[in-house]
Amino acid sequence: MYGTVVRTEQLTPHLVRVVLGGDGLDDFAEPSFADSYVNMFFLPPEAGYEPPFDTEAVRDLPRERRPFPRRISVRSWEPVRRELAVDLAVHGDEGYAGRWARHARPGDRVQLRGPAGDYSPPADAEAYLLVGDESALPAIAACLEAVPEGRPVVALVEVDGPDDELALHSPGDLRVTYVHRAGHAEPTRLLVDTLAATRLPAGRLSAFVHGEAESIRAVRRHLLGRSLTEPAMLSCSPYWRRGHTDEQWRSVKSDWVRAMHAETP
Repeated sequence: MYGTVVRTEQLTPHLVRVVLGGDGLDDFAEPSFADSYVNMFFLPPEAGYEPPFDTEAVRDLPRERRPFPRRISVRSWEPVRRELAVDLAVHGDEGYAGRWARHARPGDRVQLRGPAGDYSPPADAEAYLLVGDESALPAIAACLEAVPEGRPVVALVEVDGPDDELALHSPGDLRVTYVHRAGHAEPTRLLVDTLAATRLPAGRLSAFVHGEAESIRAVRRHLLGRSLTEPAMLSCSPYWRRGHTDEQWRSVKSDWVRAMHAETP
């Protein structure tokens, strides 16, 4: 499948919404999970081809001409207009996804596959906790909207500064705390220290913890080490790692995730 850019919107200085539509999404299926994502294939300048393309055939091309696949959260799917909205974190021209979003214009095409996913706020939870940075903010926003009405839900979100805060909404009883990393000496401690100072709601807690690798690892250790949630009720995934490029992180991510899940705080 492929999507054609319909419009873009600068949500915050570092978050861009891209709305995709067109005939290339005719086979797109209704997402099954609140944190659904698509695999988007971003083309390098030297590619020499445009979507749609044969994903198997391009594997034989030289590395500098092959697409770069990235998992991007589905912010929303509008089945009547058949429009897919994705919000992408942008930091200048760093990263293939952010650079593409920054320069996307109506009529541009991007190839994609999906949707897939893993987490929806479980109905048997009595309270919900969502933790992450701006890379996880689209998934956090979508999951908040799927929380059962009236149930307590806490969101702890790390962003660069006040201008990067995004209004979040939920049918649940929502409390949102934003923390700012700009000028902070130990950014990997921001979320876990904020969590430690936060009064969590009583009851069986479902936790969604996604974002920078070392930050979410610290949050996971805190939650499990203090029995604030149970492993079966914890969704924890590192999207990126400070000090690593996209490709460097992808080369070690699987081993890193296995080591994280092997920990027993």
